Amino acid sequence: MKAVVIEKPGVAMVVNREKPVIKQGEVLLKIKYVGFCGSDLTTYLGKNPMVNYPRIPGHEISAVIHECADGVPENYTVGKAVTVIPYSNCGQCPSCKAGREYACQFNQTLGVQRDGAMCEYVSVPWQKLLMAEGLSDVELALIEPLTVGFHAVERGRVTDGDTVLVFGCGMIGVGAIVRSVLRGAKVIAVDIDDEKLKIAKELGVQHTINSLSEDLSLRLKDIEPGGPSVIVEAAGNPKTYLSAVQEIAFTGRVVCIGYAKEEVSFATKLFVQKEMDILGSRNATANDFRAVISYLGRGVFPVDKMVTEIVEPEKASQVLNGWSKNPGKVFKILLEFN
Repeated sequence: MKAVVIEKPGVAMVVNREKPVIKQGEVLLKIKYVGFCGSDLTTYLGKNPMVNYPRIPGHEISAVIHECADGVPENYTVGKAVTVIPYSNCGQCPSCKAGREYACQFNQTLGVQRDGAMCEYVSVPWQKLLMAEGLSDVELALIEPLTVGFHAVERGRVTDGDTVLVFGCGMIGVGAIVRSVLRGAKVIAVDIDDEKLKIAKELGVQHTINSLSEDLSLRLKDIEPGGPSVIVEAAGNPKTYLSAVQEIAFTGRVVCIGYAKEEVSFATKLFVQKEMDILGSRNATANDFRAVISYLGRGVFPVDKMVTEIVEPEKASQVLNGWSKNPGKVFKILLEFN
């Protein structure tokens, strides 16, 4: 079968691999689309500490069931369209024992710690499949990245009484924006790209701030003088991490999704004075996946505006190289195996 492999930093190519042979309880999927995640880009750039090379990337999956092994429930039938929860869990670590398997200490995400789905076929345990009747093949590939933002809002305990600021309006930040809006919160979107801020406005954001051309603190004093009660950091930038701690309201919650590329030093005085909650947010629960599927089923999400480009596997290297040079202009790039 055809597969995209990142052989080493800066080198991605299409190779031939053996089609997987499914075992008891597994399903063989025929891949339709796979989204490029920021983790795939950092793997390509050699900046992902969780990856060994060579690696098949990809965990944002749209597929159809091609074959089922023994032990798979009868409702998982050939031809059914599915997406995949791409995380593994050991069942024994503190996270798993606490019922938070998505944050398993020994998690292996497809395309990161183990080979992923940028290939024609992939085998997965049937328990990791989710069916989404009525969604298009493209929408199926958008579910997983949106769930990460949905989960961050869950971690932040957002309600209709909150003012939520989201740093970063890529796909992860968009997920946080959408779920905050769905919960009735007042939402402020911050980014350095006006086009992304325009789409955030269309998604229901009340206020947008371009932090490159506007003074963030001054704007926030006008919008929410006491500061936002929840801030979601989805940019992965040391500056936005610092801003989150500085701008959060007293007793507010800061939810961190983005991986900053370097260490961040904080004035710990603010931690104590504000009695703030600082929360990590990792991956997503099955319920987050179901919530995204339900939302996309409404048909209100601007799919065409969110998909920057759809390319064939042979262009994977070209796309990764171009994205690395101009990351701010990309929402979602999909690889098509149809």
